[in-house]
Amino acid sequence: MSEQTLAEFLEQATCFLDTAADRAPAATSRPWGEGPDGTELLAEWSSEEEARLVTEARRFKALEYDAGFGWIDGPAVYGGRGLPRSYHEAYTRLRQQFAVPDLAVMRLGLSMTAPTILAHGTEQVKSAYLPRLHRGDLIACQLFSEPDAGSDLASLRASAVPDGDGWVLRGQKVWTTNAHLSDIGEVLCRTDPRAPKHRGITAFLIDMHAPGVEVRPLRQMTGGASFNEVFLTDVRVPDDHRLGEVNEGWQVAITTLMNERSTTADIGGSLDVILDRLVMLARWSGRLSDPAVRDLVSDTAMHILAARAGSQRAHEAVATGQPGPEQSVGKLLWTQNLQRVSRVVSELLGPRLVADTGEWGTYAWAKFVLAVPGIRISAGTDEIMRNILAERVLGLPREKPSTRDQERT
Repeated sequence: MSEQTLAEFLEQATCFLDTAADRAPAATSRPWGEGPDGTELLAEWSSEEEARLVTEARRFKALEYDAGFGWIDGPAVYGGRGLPRSYHEAYTRLRQQFAVPDLAVMRLGLSMTAPTILAHGTEQVKSAYLPRLHRGDLIACQLFSEPDAGSDLASLRASAVPDGDGWVLRGQKVWTTNAHLSDIGEVLCRTDPRAPKHRGITAFLIDMHAPGVEVRPLRQMTGGASFNEVFLTDVRVPDDHRLGEVNEGWQVAITTLMNERSTTADIGGSLDVILDRLVMLARWSGRLSDPAVRDLVSDTAMHILAARAGSQRAHEAVATGQPGPEQSVGKLLWTQNLQRVSRVVSELLGPRLVADTGEWGTYAWAKFVLAVPGIRISAGTDEIMRNILAERVLGLPREKPSTRDQERT
């Protein structure tokens, strides 16, 4: 494809979006008491709503990809357009001006699994899956955590045993977002139980519809069920679907996790909307003139603005190559800000947070507060993020392993 200036590219992109979607209404602050009052962090869809959203997302991604905007900065050899990262970012900003379908169901696959396939997959896997992921033909999930291997991911026990020209996988995974909607999954398995726990792991790409793959939904305390547990019973995987070298899966996992933290930190932009709702709640409660409440709200606003600046810095780091420690900082700031919002809401609402009085914009915050602990765990707990920053960025001494860890290694 011939070289294009950014202005020419955006003109072409605008023409496409004008034919594929309506213009989004101008962003305005919704008046208190109008419209739905849900304030949620986790998806809460019925099966019918979910099916409709997936269909709409797939349809739009196919149109977008076929028009040349599905993988703007991806290598042309694997179906990308081969343009600079700045073109992708400019298109993303432009697309926000249009009422396109909710593409959240694609986010984890495109921001985590696809970059990992690109970095560690075989040529066959790259060619087979990267175009289809970016076109929306496939949805992907991440199969890392286990009942006894969450924050201590390297303690995983799911196994992969060589068998002919492939592998047989057995074990259980948990907290897998969108597993029930996914076509493929990136999975970590132990391939050498005698090796130190970080060194005996191998990564694979599996067919989520293959015999032996069973997905069971997990009900969240918010009431939804976007997470799942996945059971692998004698699941056969060809060796060319291995990601990276045998027993070198930890490096593959790092690629995925750093991109996951980038994605999680990037969601922080939604805190601007939440902050707006929070200020309206403080006004409605009649306590915005209370110095203590004003201090809580202004402190929360300050930290959200600081996190936004950190997110921009993280984007610049991604544009130069492998995501760095900025992603861990962003993820930690995101969850800390969620906790700040929860504290202010709890202070303002008191019992109305847990008892539905029927007042608009009050009990609706309950799902937000209940979801925060789960967000603090996903993509690495706050404690893990602090350890990463302390040991790998600041160069502080490593945390002493527990007795349990010593026994496992």
